Amino acid sequence: MGPPPNCIQFNVFCAGDRVLRHRAIIFSMKFLLTSSGIRNQYIANALAELVGKPLSETSILFVPTAANTGTDDKSWMIEDLAEFRKQNFKSIDVVDIATPPEVWTPHVLAADVICFGGGDEKYLARVMEQGGMKEFLLPLLSTKVYMGISAGSMVAGHFLPEGLSEVVFPEEDFGSTQGTPMKLYDFIFIPHLNSDWFKHVSKEVLDTIKDKFGMVTYVTDDETAIKIDGAKIEIVGKGNYLVFNK
Repeated sequence: MGPPPNCIQFNVFCAGDRVLRHRAIIFSMKFLLTSSGIRNQYIANALAELVGKPLSETSILFVPTAANTGTDDKSWMIEDLAEFRKQNFKSIDVVDIATPPEVWTPHVLAADVICFGGGDEKYLARVMEQGGMKEFLLPLLSTKVYMGISAGSMVAGHFLPEGLSEVVFPEEDFGSTQGTPMKLYDFIFIPHLNSDWFKHVSKEVLDTIKDKFGMVTYVTDDETAIKIDGAKIEIVGKGNYLVFNK
């Protein structure tokens, strides 16, 4: 069976040693997948390139829904928003998509960048599934940019196979809320490589389970992001990353 309508099947062949090459099926869309948001100017520049105009002329929508679960300290989310302020966006909007679609729809339509924040990726996937977010986004992402932070990046692609999340993120315990990721890109994204907060997101641990991933898997640290612009997939930033099963 060939690619679904409005999709392209491709091999990525781009210049530069930080450009990823692999076979994938992906919609002609724009993504910026981050671990911790706009942590440096390289990531900021990549977002501006995807939008096609300066960030000072760009409206961004922040979706904090993934942080609804858990009673942990959420100061990291405030830091993510503070990074947005530093970039002098034209406007910064916020909406929780756990609200009815008639609440969040105008917010999404008004934004140049839709940024889904960090937290519980399985809960976020369930909310997206129940609200029809994937179907709503599909016709929009050729002109708007999907940005993810941690869970927000993970939910757009594929999740780790069953049982592996507990190995990689044993610090997290959000209960049994389980939704289906959107699979808008054809790989697994693991954030927070070498993080002080997530000790198991390391090459040593991931090497022991890499044979169970079942597909291409990218792992980035907080200073690195993955930029997807149609058929081109590129690593941006000056941090560290790993690629498995490429």
